[in-house]
Amino acid sequence: MIKRALISVSNKTGLVLFCQQLNKLGVEIVSTGGTAAKLAEQGVPVKTVDELTGWPEMMDGRVKTLHPKIHGGILARRDNPKHVASMQEHNIQPIDLVVVNLYPFAATVQKPNVTEIEAIENIDIGGPALIRAAAKNFKFVGIVVDPADYDNIIKELIEQKDLSSATRARLMQKAFAHTAYYDSMISNYFNKAHEFISELTFGYKKIFEPRYGENPHQKAAFYKEPFVKETSITEAKIIQGKELSYNNIMDADATLRMVRDFTNQPTAVVVKHSNPCGIAQANDINTAFKRAYEADSLSAFGGIVGLNEICTKEIAEYLNKVFVEVVLAPDYEPGALELFAKKPKVRLLKLGTLTPVQHLWEVRQIAGGLLVQETNKHQLVRSDMKVVTTTAPSEEQLADLLFAWKVAKHVKSNSVVLVKDLLTVSIGMGQTSRVDAVKQALWKAGEKAKGTILASEAYFPFRDSIDEIAKTGVGAIIQPGGSIKDNIVIEAANEHKIPMVFTGVRAFLH
Repeated sequence: MIKRALISVSNKTGLVLFCQQLNKLGVEIVSTGGTAAKLAEQGVPVKTVDELTGWPEMMDGRVKTLHPKIHGGILARRDNPKHVASMQEHNIQPIDLVVVNLYPFAATVQKPNVTEIEAIENIDIGGPALIRAAAKNFKFVGIVVDPADYDNIIKELIEQKDLSSATRARLMQKAFAHTAYYDSMISNYFNKAHEFISELTFGYKKIFEPRYGENPHQKAAFYKEPFVKETSITEAKIIQGKELSYNNIMDADATLRMVRDFTNQPTAVVVKHSNPCGIAQANDINTAFKRAYEADSLSAFGGIVGLNEICTKEIAEYLNKVFVEVVLAPDYEPGALELFAKKPKVRLLKLGTLTPVQHLWEVRQIAGGLLVQETNKHQLVRSDMKVVTTTAPSEEQLADLLFAWKVAKHVKSNSVVLVKDLLTVSIGMGQTSRVDAVKQALWKAGEKAKGTILASEAYFPFRDSIDEIAKTGVGAIIQPGGSIKDNIVIEAANEHKIPMVFTGVRAFLH
């Protein structure tokens, strides 16, 4: 039976109606300062915590519910005679329902110019203690941390005067997840040195559940980080089309990573299965898009288009004639939206202003653990490139070399990219040997390989790749270097009179 409820909430959504319904069901309500005042204003009978404990709230509210008459009433096992006797001896009244949500730490620390003192004062102490106590004793105490549960709780209380065992267990799990998430936010916020700490936790909130995962027989969910301060798919606004699928989200994220890596002029990318089909730069976004899409229109079928400038009516006209799943852009011209409305299944994501990568870590799950690494934010500049051959690349080739290296950074290893005039001509990706990546890229390019720039995201371990490249008329090569056989590879490039530069940095993407 639910006879007494302790209520102390920061988020007061739906609170008054919920408490009015509890009151009608004969549940006594005990509450703290701000919550008690809110309920009293609305005519809900309420007993304050200090009336129950005989102690006033103190230290600016830091101490109010940390008292044996509160925690004893929550933690006592009703089937344990010793616990019951202790309650009677010390005049502790049982608390059957605890309704608590926590100080808005995440919202506070995301405010501009928030101070450390403000952040610290929004670390809830009593709230998590109440939640954990009630969750531990869930067989006797209901714990509610989410206003979305209010209606179902009232429904059960009306029907059976109590909460079912299944409901208590579900609320308990949700409560421990709530406090774990809260503590992880605090821990990560104060990890100012961004160290790989010995006990790592991450907190994420669910946005929605896609219809299925990577394949139809797999369930999936999409979660969001608490402190997102950069352009991201979690923050993008879907202005047309149904919810993104699991694969849409994966590809959209890969597309965004590519788009915002090219900021010096209008750039378009087309992505399929998280790999680029085509990337192009031009003096205007319309030309860049057309070049990128037509670089490999066969692979682009059913892919994702990303733009680093506003999507124009001209681009929408083109895309209405082909099949794409998703379009990402900072914004859309009104005329473009009118045209896209004729293909309502195309998902349009508005990214807003493109910001540089700011997140510090990338996390990948493996069986039994996680791998965490620094985000690859490396940006190659001309002064980083070291010419290692007797023949140096031309000025035009240098521009393509930089562009090709940026593309290679976003292609699954082993990868080789062919570029000409700031356009991907061909991409060899996901091969198990370097020479196979070379052969794939050259085969896809065919006669178009002549005069291109070739980028390899990791070093050439043997000269065999250079010999293959030389057969096709490739104009220059960019690669990290670092092989124990660099001299042999350089010798092969000199022999074939192909300019080659080293970046000194590898760009694996597994």
